[in-house]
Amino acid sequence: MKARVTIMLKDGVLDPQGEAIRHALGGLGHKGVSGVRQGKLIELDLDATDADAARAEVAKMCEGLLANTVIEKYSIEIV
Repeated sequence: MKARVTIMLKDGVLDPQGEAIRHALGGLGHKGVSGVRQGKLIELDLDATDADAARAEVAKMCEGLLANTVIEKYSIEIV
């Protein structure tokens, strides 16, 4: 079983990398981009066979290590 974790900065948290990307896109002629939020995608290969148990375990991983829950939010997809 595979889990995909998407981690993004929470709304209202300054995203300097996203702003740098937006500025660079404008410099390359892509004028229609008014905002960019940059995040990370983590894929985990799991031995679990139960999707609900896998989701709960991945949530513990996010809370303990993968995401800084003070400034980041995360979503989990089991595939």
